[in-house]
Amino acid sequence: MMTLTTISKFPSLIFLLFLLGNVAEATVFTLRNRCDQTVWPGTLSGNGAALLGDGGFPLPPGSSIQLTAPAGWSGRFWARTGCNFDSDGNGKCATGDCSGGLKCTGGGVPPVTLVEFTIGTPSNNKDFYDVSLVDGYNVGMGVRATGGTGDCQYAGCVADLNGNCPKELQVTDEGGSVVACKSACAAFNTAEFCCTGDHSTPQSCSPTQYSELFKSACPSAYSYAYDDASSTCTCSNSDYHITFCPNATS
Repeated sequence: MMTLTTISKFPSLIFLLFLLGNVAEATVFTLRNRCDQTVWPGTLSGNGAALLGDGGFPLPPGSSIQLTAPAGWSGRFWARTGCNFDSDGNGKCATGDCSGGLKCTGGGVPPVTLVEFTIGTPSNNKDFYDVSLVDGYNVGMGVRATGGTGDCQYAGCVADLNGNCPKELQVTDEGGSVVACKSACAAFNTAEFCCTGDHSTPQSCSPTQYSELFKSACPSAYSYAYDDASSTCTCSNSDYHITFCPNATS
């Protein structure tokens, strides 16, 4: 039997136990690109938490990367498309662009599909996560919990909303192809669509024909600001697979 006296004789053992404890509390995000083009994931951390993946990086088709977050981490991931960076990381993206160039120092410019997380702590190990279309849509995204306990629902948007985006919400490239779909708030900037002013409460901000279009295509994603009930997912002690351009089984 190992006693405290035994452990105290081996400082390296104390360090190892400490390290293993920290690893057990860490959350591993596996980001996979199933799109037919390179995407440049952007990352943003909240509450002064560690910035994952240096804020951004390229992810070619078919490739994946793992990022590890400490307990209590909160933040978001998104895909940037149509990017062109020089050797110093300076450049721009057609969708999801951010300040900082390759390595984002802020959030993605709408319209952009987001996945958002708040990871639990040792005293409250429940994670919260969602895929959000509140800031519009640029590529499909899906989140699957692995190895956790609780509800651990799948969250995501598998449908290609760019192909069904109303003309008034479309963002097109120089060739006229639709590369993103704005939210109604970004397109019209009214209280009704932005849930502001006289429409700033759940009771006064109802779904619109545009948010219902998003919800019909992507039932498990946030479609507007107060779409919490059917869109916020929970799980405990889980790792997460985040897929860009998921199919129905990924």
